[in-house]
Amino acid sequence: MASPDPPLAPLPPAPPPPATPPAPPPPATPAAAPSAFAFLPRGATLHRFSVAGRNIVLGFPSPADYAEHNSPYFGETIGRVANRIRGARIDNLNGRSHRLPANNPPSSLHGGLHGWGKKAWRGPEPGLLRGSEAATFRYRSPDGDEGYPGTVDVSATYAGRTRWHEGTEKLELELELEVRMPDEQRPGVDETAVNVTNHTYFNLGDGPTVAGTEATLSTDLALPLDADGIPRSGPSPHDLIRAGQTFTLGESGPALDDCFVLHAEPSTVPLDTRAAPLRTAATFHHPSTQLHLEVRTTEPAFQFYTGEHVDVPAVGAAPARRSRAGFCVEPGRYVDAVNVPEWRGMVVLRRGQVYGSRIVYTAWRA
Repeated sequence: MASPDPPLAPLPPAPPPPATPPAPPPPATPAAAPSAFAFLPRGATLHRFSVAGRNIVLGFPSPADYAEHNSPYFGETIGRVANRIRGARIDNLNGRSHRLPANNPPSSLHGGLHGWGKKAWRGPEPGLLRGSEAATFRYRSPDGDEGYPGTVDVSATYAGRTRWHEGTEKLELELELEVRMPDEQRPGVDETAVNVTNHTYFNLGDGPTVAGTEATLSTDLALPLDADGIPRSGPSPHDLIRAGQTFTLGESGPALDDCFVLHAEPSTVPLDTRAAPLRTAATFHHPSTQLHLEVRTTEPAFQFYTGEHVDVPAVGAAPARRSRAGFCVEPGRYVDAVNVPEWRGMVVLRRGQVYGSRIVYTAWRA
């Protein structure tokens, strides 16, 4: 449910990596829009996105609450590989197979039991992104992290800005993701798999669920999924959704957890998509609050999830969040791409290479 915003802490300087885990720091806030956005070092998490006095993202009252209660991945940066990997197994990296945690049996989900969304990142580091003040978080994922081979360095940079369009003030939050695989690796490790996204849940209304939200997806191409959420084939028209046609989310349906495709030629998707033009993935509007949200990305696909499995208790001043408390738009690469020969080029990162992507969320009231 959208809620009034408490005061935010100012952006602290980036501390050196601690020898022992410190107490959770207060939310970090880019100076460009101190009342609108806040982030947490745990999981490089989007903690607050305030529009017209309402926080439109799901979260918890304090940083410590995320460690205990965040099974739905509220606001987390997800990796090393977002979404599902068939059978919790990578068939071939560095000439051999790799077993992963089956935390969503029989699949591995969102990087495993303790993926990047559960890690303590360094930061925030103040800086600039495309001319706007930004906050950057960094994490070094070691060789063997949740079963994945190779050491990689990941950064998540958030930049907030205000834009005016036809007399309407719009808040824009850009997230730039980057992963580098250093040349220095143990013998026999030349490559790994990467697919990074953000798992923020949005609720534009004033009720406990997303009911009444009007949604429009820009594509109706999707990956047909089996009962375990693994693709059965390449992109094809979705059974329910039509591109550009608005539909309304109800109390119980439509129930969606599907990978929609913006770029249907996987062989032409670069490892670093940041130079590609931003494309609209989806737009949303709730009549009761007159809040709008647009999600754009350079990524070839996005998972649209209507939150059926959210189930967290009341925590402090935050009420219990149950099924369909929020929806997610998770831009990224194709599901289980590492195990599909025609798709693996978009997720296999080799020594000295760089993976990158951009996501832009724009919200306003009108």
